[in-house]
Amino acid sequence: MTETEKGICRLCLVPVMCEPSFHSLQLSELLFGEHYEVLETNEDGKWIKIKIHFDGTVGWILKIHFYGITQEYFEQINHSDYKVCTDLTANIFFKKHYLNILIGSVLPISTNELFKIEEQLAFNGNSKSLGQRRDYGFLRETLQKYMYSPYRAGARTPYGIDDIGLVQQVYRMVGYPVPRNLKQLASVGDQVDSVGASKPGDLLVWHEKDEVKAGINIGEEQAVIVTDSVKIVNIDDKGLVNEMRDGKLVAVRRILKM
Repeated sequence: MTETEKGICRLCLVPVMCEPSFHSLQLSELLFGEHYEVLETNEDGKWIKIKIHFDGTVGWILKIHFYGITQEYFEQINHSDYKVCTDLTANIFFKKHYLNILIGSVLPISTNELFKIEEQLAFNGNSKSLGQRRDYGFLRETLQKYMYSPYRAGARTPYGIDDIGLVQQVYRMVGYPVPRNLKQLASVGDQVDSVGASKPGDLLVWHEKDEVKAGINIGEEQAVIVTDSVKIVNIDDKGLVNEMRDGKLVAVRRILKM
């Protein structure tokens, strides 16, 4: 493979690993419709290193999961406001067969002639435009679909998710894409001086022991975070309480503009 090759996820889910090995930690996941560029292939040719377009994550996927697209189609995707699936699960008719997809999957529904040549897809579920910004009410409805999802490092779905995956997926579907890197996450949006000045929908970032964590304020001195699962905890100006009594607040960021 060459550095100029481009790809797109055409499966329900593709694991993205830190290293080209089955023993590696999982870094992230590709959902259906997310596209990327190929950076290199490992020595045995079984893994390819990719850079995910929407958040810049760099990791490894199995070569058998690679689905190549043209440079022209890659650029078309970059400049198109495609739909994002808002159903917990759904199915699409693609390449003459049905495929199950998950919430957050990108649907290349377009009238563009290039799309008609490259893809044939039918979808009858619920979706919204990726670029369409919604309010806190929609964010809260989206959060509800992830409640009690089990913690799984590097995951981004209701069947396993980590804290950065939760905030990234929820804000993206509301129309506000944020990075997967936690250090970058602490500087997105507008600064809020304290939890007391925070509003529902604000991003919370805090230190817990040696880790940086993230969650979303839902009002009434509560936040949705990920511990063993996605759950609601009480918060105050000193950070999180309940399970996170040793947590130290790092930043409160206002992401929503509505």
